[in-house]
Amino acid sequence: MINYTLTHPGLLAALAESGHGSQILLADANYPHNTGAPAAARRIALNLRPGLLTIDQILEVLIDAVPLEAAAVMTPPDGNWSEAVKGYESALGTGIPITSHQRFDFYDTARSPNVAVVIASGDTRHYANLLLTIGVRPDGTA
Repeated sequence: MINYTLTHPGLLAALAESGHGSQILLADANYPHNTGAPAAARRIALNLRPGLLTIDQILEVLIDAVPLEAAAVMTPPDGNWSEAVKGYESALGTGIPITSHQRFDFYDTARSPNVAVVIASGDTRHYANLLLTIGVRPDGTA
């Protein structure tokens, strides 16, 4: 037993195998989890049922577990940020830049070989996908 908020063995292992510049895709329930990311990415299924777990719940734990340096979000055709994305901006704080991509550009970005982990959520909100880039620890190590 570990004394830490993140206890999922597969997710802990996947994060431990990732480093500076690796990316973590938090995918909503509508995302093509198998084809929307590189085949080599480790897939973690946290989509227990519609609405559980949400990307917000997963993000809360990841913010504590790994240093983050950037994020990317999916936007609808009008380019406006969804309510989900506005919540991510608040959770991530001002120190993490967020870029946005429309749907098919986001898919292309998420298929990058830098995507090391895909977390399938039960989040049913549209355009709730979030791509995080791992940074370095405060002590400067990756």
